Amino acid sequence: MELKYEIKYSKRKTVNISVERDRSIIVRAPEGVSEEKIDFLVKSKKNWILDKVNHEQKYPLNLQPKEFVSGETITYLGRNYQLLVVDNEIDGVEFSQRFLISRSNQKDAYSLLKAWYIERAKIKIKPKVKSYAQHLGVSYKDIKISDMKYRWGSCTPNNNVIFNWRLMKAPMYVLDYIIVHELVHLIEPNHTPEFWNIVSIQVPTYIKAKEWLKQNGYMLEVDF
Repeated sequence: MELKYEIKYSKRKTVNISVERDRSIIVRAPEGVSEEKIDFLVKSKKNWILDKVNHEQKYPLNLQPKEFVSGETITYLGRNYQLLVVDNEIDGVEFSQRFLISRSNQKDAYSLLKAWYIERAKIKIKPKVKSYAQHLGVSYKDIKISDMKYRWGSCTPNNNVIFNWRLMKAPMYVLDYIIVHELVHLIEPNHTPEFWNIVSIQVPTYIKAKEWLKQNGYMLEVDF
């Protein structure tokens, strides 16, 4: 079986192969690395790549988007809350143990909820990044909240840290793990034993978080 993959060059120092949640294979490589060398590396990792691509639990099928009607459940920080569509006018989304939107805005429910989640991500994630960065003794250029879809976080060659707003659907200990995971890449770019040792010191529950993502990560991709 021939593996099809996309190469993304940047100023990074090492070659990284990842299987995105849509099963696409991405090779991130330093500028100047030959396609022949990349092809050799991809072929040497063929068994690992195929295992990721064919992981049924990680890539379940037939994900159904939410219907934005009263009684629907919306996940926030690992818990399900009821959505209630009301007749009175509400500016955007209100949340107090349940989500409220106006009937007049029901057609825009997805965009309103997304905007609300992005703002919550900024409120929740940015202080945690600053705190963990201080503990780790690392510095970053900027914190960005993005619609990454198939990745939960990223550390760029320019030392920007980027997080998927959909993480707001995961429990806080998962959020902590993803934040620390990306920040530790500023110290160790590869997933070496030292990398995981640093992660474990900062987030003792990281194995539990990895297991949660393994079991439930696909649910973060559903439209609420």
